[in-house]
Amino acid sequence: MELELEGASLKAVLNRLRRAQGQISGVIRMIEEGRDCEDVVTQLAAASRALDRAGFAIIATGLQQCVADIESGARTGEDTEQMRARLEKLFLSLA
Repeated sequence: MELELEGASLKAVLNRLRRAQGQISGVIRMIEEGRDCEDVVTQLAAASRALDRAGFAIIATGLQQCVADIESGARTGEDTEQMRARLEKLFLSLA
């Protein structure tokens, strides 16, 4: 399954990933500085949420593309079922 992220979708996903990257760098720095456990875990949870949201946005884009392919007749019933199973597996991997 190839994913085509365009325009606003791509920008939103990249922004979420960059935010998570910054938060992870912050967690590393906090641990190195011996910061309070609660602060570290709070920052780590924020990074985890940012990654999850990026993953869900990518999956949502995949779903939109799959629906568009079905509506245009580009996918057969078997292709559609295989794609549904693959997208479900991806979705559950984030759960």
